[in-house]
Amino acid sequence: MNSWIEIEADSDFSLDNIPFGIGLIPGSGKCICTRIGNTVINLAGMAKLGYFDHPGFRVSDFEKPVLNDFIANGKKSACRVRTIIQECFTKGIVSDSDMSLIRQIALHKASEIQMLMPLQVGDYTDFYSSMEHATNVGMMFRDPANALLPNWKHIPVGYHGRASSILVSGAEVHRPKGQIKPADAASPVLSPTLQLDFELETAFVIGKGNSLGDSISTSEAEDYIFGMLLFNDLSARDIQSWEYVPLGPFLSKNFASVISPWVVTLEALEPFRCAGPVQQPEVLPYLRFEGERNFDLKLEVLIKPGTGSEVSVCKSNFNYMYWNMSQQLAHHTVNGCNMRVGDVCGSGTISGPVEGSYGSMLELSWKGTKPLQLPDGSERKFINDNDTVIMRGFGEKDGIRVGFGEAAVTVLPAKQG
Repeated sequence: MNSWIEIEADSDFSLDNIPFGIGLIPGSGKCICTRIGNTVINLAGMAKLGYFDHPGFRVSDFEKPVLNDFIANGKKSACRVRTIIQECFTKGIVSDSDMSLIRQIALHKASEIQMLMPLQVGDYTDFYSSMEHATNVGMMFRDPANALLPNWKHIPVGYHGRASSILVSGAEVHRPKGQIKPADAASPVLSPTLQLDFELETAFVIGKGNSLGDSISTSEAEDYIFGMLLFNDLSARDIQSWEYVPLGPFLSKNFASVISPWVVTLEALEPFRCAGPVQQPEVLPYLRFEGERNFDLKLEVLIKPGTGSEVSVCKSNFNYMYWNMSQQLAHHTVNGCNMRVGDVCGSGTISGPVEGSYGSMLELSWKGTKPLQLPDGSERKFINDNDTVIMRGFGEKDGIRVGFGEAAVTVLPAKQG
């Protein structure tokens, strides 16, 4: 598809993508938007021009502060909106006069639009589904010969996180404080974390709910998954190592997580579907699935020092995930847990098999014993104050490219007091 809007060859936002987000539109307020190239499209503006009359949308349906109601209309409805946008912005479909009206009413430069939190997140779950990451962590903190705990290859391990502190890309976060127990101390101290870390993740967004008591099977799971985001689950490793026994992370995780502003639909990601790792031993029947359930998505993490240029520190891929999204959702609900529209489920840190593909500073610096050297002469064991951590990701195959944009967060010094 060739668009009458300019799209750079390496743009995440091709006509094959058409993601959904919430933009602050001058003169209109918060509206549902999509993006093509470097152009943000106000869908309320497109509705005013009558382009969504056939799917039955009103202008007010797109004048929303979050995507939840739009997502709740169903995947078929969202797919129809995507198709209409693709048709409207393909060369030769609309007339010159229509193009002029669309430019006047609905188009904005991406650089001039503030993208906002796209979802009202009621609940957030984080999984632990990369075997490479779990193995690395197990080697560092436990017996290297028994890095994976006995349950790891039998269940998609997860925990419930804090939805209120999920932030959209561009956020600034103060370094968190908590209890830390220095190795040479008899007692813990209250201190800003000295081991602030990123976790390279994706997240999937729940598109429809199930009733309390009902389970979602792996064969049904993708009907419940609307789309995906980039996800940076910030972590304070020294706080975590002191608090996590016996109930797992608490203050070390609940202070902030950062998502990209565009929800990319599963339909847009279909070209990048692929097989995942072979699972041995065989999983229980409710976790078995058919077909290819992983996705070939290239992921990257960059660090931009306060006064320097961004530096790539990690390149990984979503296809390394041992447990796929369908298995995660099936396990999440096998006990009858009810999911709700807008809920977010994080993949867990995505690490690959070689050092440059490790998805956290904990692994990249191997618990601080192998500092990363940056071009400006500085080094990083973990994240410094005034660093900006940037995550990017995209799929590319047979001339089709679909990406997520970026999830960026800047770390400010800890607050005093």
